[in-house]
Amino acid sequence: MDHGSSNGSGERDRFEPSGPLTGTLTPPADKSISHRAAIIGAIADGPTRVINFLDSDDTRSSLAAVADLGALLNPEPATYMPEEFTIEGVGPGGPRSLGRIDVGNAGTLMRLLPGWIAGYEGGLWRMNGDASIRRRPVDRIADPLRLMGAEIEVTDGRFPPIRIDGRRLTGIEYELPVASAQVKSCLLIAGLRAEGPTTVVEPLATRDHTEVMLEAAGARIERSPGRVTVWPSSNLKLDEVEIPADISSAAFFLVAGAIVPGSEIVLERIGINPTRTGILSILRRMGAEIEVEPQDTGSGHAGGGGEPIGRVTVRSSKLRATRIAGEEVPLAIDELPLVALAACFAEGETVIADAGELRRKESDRIAVVVDALRDLGAGIEATADGMIVNGTRALRGGTVNSHGDHRIAMLGAIAGIASRHGVEVIDMKAASVSYPGFAADLNRLT
Repeated sequence: MDHGSSNGSGERDRFEPSGPLTGTLTPPADKSISHRAAIIGAIADGPTRVINFLDSDDTRSSLAAVADLGALLNPEPATYMPEEFTIEGVGPGGPRSLGRIDVGNAGTLMRLLPGWIAGYEGGLWRMNGDASIRRRPVDRIADPLRLMGAEIEVTDGRFPPIRIDGRRLTGIEYELPVASAQVKSCLLIAGLRAEGPTTVVEPLATRDHTEVMLEAAGARIERSPGRVTVWPSSNLKLDEVEIPADISSAAFFLVAGAIVPGSEIVLERIGINPTRTGILSILRRMGAEIEVEPQDTGSGHAGGGGEPIGRVTVRSSKLRATRIAGEEVPLAIDELPLVALAACFAEGETVIADAGELRRKESDRIAVVVDALRDLGAGIEATADGMIVNGTRALRGGTVNSHGDHRIAMLGAIAGIASRHGVEVIDMKAASVSYPGFAADLNRLT
């Protein structure tokens, strides 16, 4: 495999066809949990010891934002991310009233942070980010926060920048129009500051990292099928968080191991929270040989912050088509583009439905994935809320434009090593948003 340097959006990195992929890797820390550790650690009263925080553009944006709001980082990450550091939270005193917050390309930060700051009277903040973030809708958090009493202005009724004037909040019961862990998390965080309980009703189950971490910090959380309620709390204590390896990052190697003949890959210390392991269920149903062995932190319990951790092994397999829809979609939303890639090597017609949320990610991941895989020789078509893939068991290769989307960049790389003639990825640098060392780790397995 040949991969050159990427110094700009026009750079091309080439990924050649590979022999069997073998070896052991620990992928980067979980991005979703890293964002939440930064925010909830900043809200908490006193120090939080953070172990294995993800070093990426997005998560550094979260650390910079909470530092600007008054949290203290020790040691403060500079040119490298320390293996562990502490976040000294602002506690009941609340965040510093800072005028501007730059979220970079971090959509999770853009949607969760308003839940914290909206309830502090007298504060005034303006949140903005890069060109990509300004195309991602935030009305889905602004509307319910307004129902709680928040004063929020967004651009053109939907998009960043966001202006937030701190106001007293009141707890509500809110039914999510579309299943979204980010919207749910925003409202639960806002509920910590509201008067009375705040309840979020979900049409489908979504990842529960926020609930898990808030419970670990001492918040009163009540959960039942389709509902989660939080009560006000001004004195959270989050002593320690060990952030597991990101199953969304591991998923690229799970698919690579399944589709490249002769492969066997072992992935260590992966987060195996049941609300995130949809990709494992889907790949197993497609015939992938995958084993999961729970791991503890060495002290006999799940990772600090309450998250389960495990070793995952994948071996090359003959895949068959499947259908992904309904309640399975939120449990694998970030991995569905990879499911489409795996489906190219499966026998039969794979259908991905009820996944319209993919159109509102860093790129329109339905349109971009369909265009990319079709250009590589796949039999694939887009639908309004998903994709239909006719497995050919081969891709000829070609060019994939990441469109600045980290997951599309890495998908292009995996497609390249599994193709007949290789793939050039335009703007592979986009992978640094979540996985700066992706190409090097892929090289290790070849």
